[in-house]
This record gives sequence, structure tokens and C-alpha cells, in this order.
Amino acid sequence: MRSIHRARARVAVVDSFSVRILRFSGRSAACLCLVRPSSSSAPSSAPSPSSHIAGDLDLSHPLSERHLHEIKRFSDLPEGFGVNQHIPIDNHLKEHLRGTLWKFKAPIRYAFAYGSGVFSQGTSAQTAQKPQIDLIFGVSHVQHWHSLNITQYPEHYSALRRLGSAAVARVQELGAGVYFNPYVELNGLVIKYGVISIERLTQDLLSWDTLYVSGRLHKPVKILRDDPRVRLANQRNLFSVLRTALLLLPETFTEHELYSTIASISYTGDPRMQVGAENPQKVTNIVTNQIQHFHRLYAPLIDTLPNLQLSGAYDNISLSSDFISLKQDMDPVRRGNMVARLPTSFKQRLYDRYAKILSVDPSKYSTPVESAATEANPGYNHPSSKILPRLVGTEFDRMIAARADLPQEVSRAIIDTVKWPAAVQSAKGIATAGLSKGFKYLGEKFAKRRAAAAAAAERSEEKPSDKSS
Repeated sequence: MRSIHRARARVAVVDSFSVRILRFSGRSAACLCLVRPSSSSAPSSAPSPSSHIAGDLDLSHPLSERHLHEIKRFSDLPEGFGVNQHIPIDNHLKEHLRGTLWKFKAPIRYAFAYGSGVFSQGTSAQTAQKPQIDLIFGVSHVQHWHSLNITQYPEHYSALRRLGSAAVARVQELGAGVYFNPYVELNGLVIKYGVISIERLTQDLLSWDTLYVSGRLHKPVKILRDDPRVRLANQRNLFSVLRTALLLLPETFTEHELYSTIASISYTGDPRMQVGAENPQKVTNIVTNQIQHFHRLYAPLIDTLPNLQLSGAYDNISLSSDFISLKQDMDPVRRGNMVARLPTSFKQRLYDRYAKILSVDPSKYSTPVESAATEANPGYNHPSSKILPRLVGTEFDRMIAARADLPQEVSRAIIDTVKWPAAVQSAKGIATAGLSKGFKYLGEKFAKRRAAAAAAAERSEEKPSDKSS
């Protein structure tokens, strides 16, 4: 806690301006201090910090999958690559969570904590009950992992464990490929941990097959155990959701609106939102209470996109995210490039929709690529940049980008991606958690929704009296 109460400033320098995230005693505040470079400054060939932090690998290219398997160590990545993914939390909680991972004998390659038990969503009530902390574990061999874990912690599992680790692994692969054990008391915490294979995790990050775990990583999470392949794939995932949000947004929007759009994507089409098992204000609560974390996660990426700029001349002015206005280039060529660089499975859904709408065959349009020569990317002097050319849009991509109905079709593609895996995960939760834990979890979800509705009604009743006073 001492690190929170000590006044400090963290400066993240990016190409066109400096982003200063200031944390003051007892609270956190995020503001932008925009420092425009002098127009007389000559372009520099030195590596820019954002090119290392954000990275300009075009992992939408088919070669990316081959390259991903060549990553074995963090030294295979540029220095500082993906550090924006590491969100600071209270040091005591961080060490407590890391200590919890060591309680598992089964090997965990990648792990992160997320949700209201780690990051404020502005809805926590003062109760004696410990909040459940949500964890995701990325593991190498699913059946072997469950075999070891069932031996060590049989009480974590439902009666499904009696069928053996092979049956548990088969059930895990259904839906989004995650197996959850909720309401586990371990190391003085109440946790819910989900297990997913590293292969399935990286596939979802790159392709958006389900948007289940990749969608959770669109929001701030605390990475407890990192993996170089996952870090690389997740950086692609963050770029993907940023581009998708831009396709959903108008020409001009605020930073807060951008993050709200990003946070809402993985909930779009989720049956839990439709049946009332989630707080309808969840996205608003997440973004409002974690705005500085969203800024840390996405500001370095925003700066690398040539089609996005600050709207207006804000020189050396500190503003909140509600007033920072961004403007994107609506030119079909640039937006066509964004369409071309969408995750492969998700992009195919969008292609299928527009193939019917436009009555054309997308396969007739070949995909040209730009050269990945280092002269074109002087700020990214790394061997990987030589083997990953950047995709540019075809005529079909530009036709899609020029359509007025693009935001609606992108939303439909998101729904088609999310709804079935999310529904299967919810259904199999009864089998994996057991009847008592499964219904307890659903009961708590509905209770949170009712509490949020009651709080919203109370706030609306207070507004007239505030005005009269």
C-alpha cells in the first residue's frame, strides 16, 4: 500500500505526443499532457518507445502463426515489447495472488486475474464476505494438468472428476475451451479459476474464434505469470479490438467513448446480458472506474495508428478522457486496411455477410502485401519485422469500408462470434461447477443485477431533489 500512497508519476512517451499518467496520494488520476513535436524537427531513425511497447507486427498475416511458434523466450521479442499489458495493482494483493499460483503442483504457463475482485467496478459493497477473485490459467497439456490437479485438489471439482481427467479435458474443449472451478478457498482467498490450453488461448487471441478469453483481455487484467507467445498474440488482440472499435465509431469521438466501445465488444451477444444475469451498467462501471488502466493499455497503440489523431490543437493541456476528442480518417483505403487486418475468423464472418449483401465472390480478390523491409519501419529493428509483411486492403475490403452499414454488420459479426461459445460455457458451468455451486453463482449474478437496478433507481430519485436544493 505504501507505493499507492506515495506521490508518483509515470511517463509513457509516444511518437507524436507524451502521455503522462499521474497517480496521487490515496487515489489514481489519469490525464493527458499533449506535447506536440516541433514542425522543424527532422524525422529520426532512432527507435521510438511506442514501436517497442506497442509493436508493429502485423499478426493478421498468415505468416504470423509460423512466427508465433518461433517465439520461445522474452529475448525473442524487442526489449519492452508489450509492457502496456502489465497493469499495476496493490502490491500486497499482487504477491498474494502470485503466491496462490504456487499452491498448484500442476504447471501453469500463463495466468491473469480479472474482475471486480481485482479492479474496482464501482459496485463493491462493504460486507464481511470475501470477494471471489477470477483467474485464468494457460496450460500446455490439458488432460495431464487436470490429472495432477484432481489428485491434489479433488474437492475443487464436481462429480465429473470421477469420470477421469480425459473426460474433464473433453468437456473443457466444448464452447470456448475453458474449464472453471468456482468458489475455491485457497491461500486465504476465494477464487474461481478457469483452465485453457495455451494453443486454444493464442488461437482465440489471433483469430477471435470465440472472443471469450480474448474478450476478457480487452479489459484491464493483472498478468501474474507471463508467456512470450501469449504476450505477442495478445498485443495483436489489443490492436484488433482497437481497429474493430474504430469501425464501430463515427469520425469523431472521445477517449472515453473509445474505451466503452472496446469494453462492450465481448459482451455483445452474450446470453447472460440478455437474460439479466449481468449488470446492464457493467461496461459503464468498468470504464469509469478503470479509465487510467485503459489508458495505459491502449495509449501506446493508439499512437501507432496513422489513421487516428487528436481532433483540435491541444498543446500542453491536461484533459480528462471525457474531453479528449479523437478523429479517425474515414477514407475507404485506410479503413479497408483495417478490415484486412481484422482477426482471421472474425474477418471471415464479416466477408461472408458482405459477400451476400454485395453479391460478389471475395476469393476473386487477391490480397496484396506491403514490403516488410526495415527501411519502411526504421523504429522497429528486429528480425521478426523482416518476415511479417503488413496486409493492405483489397478492392473488396475497400468496398466494405465504404459501406454506411459497416457498424451494424460488424456488430452482427460480433454477436455471431460471441453468442454460441458463451451459451455453451454457461450451460456446461452447471456440470463443471456442480449443481449447488452453479446455482449459487447464477443467484449471485442476479442479485448483483437487482442491486445495480436499485442503486440506479435511487440515484434517479435523488436528481430532482438535488436540483431543487
